Amino acid sequence: MTLELTDDLARPATLTMYGAQWCGDCRRAKRVLDARGTAYVNVDLAADPTRADHAEAISGRKNIPVVVFPDGDFLVEPTDAELTAKLDDAGL
Repeated sequence: MTLELTDDLARPATLTMYGAQWCGDCRRAKRVLDARGTAYVNVDLAADPTRADHAEAISGRKNIPVVVFPDGDFLVEPTDAELTAKLDDAGL
């Protein structure tokens, strides 16, 4: 399920993933989120390249995906295990 992006990029109301369809790590992270039924905002950087600056401002890196949690934590290129553990910790 995808939702709309909020104004607070570093502490979004809903988990937000910055990525692109061509990115294998992004597709993998989306599969984890979708399999769990986690609500998230998907920011497609290929469709809107201007948002890449948002992802870099949050993570300090150009790598994707950048997964931003409502508590302000974020993961960059997480493994399935890292993403699952953080989702569990966040109750998502």
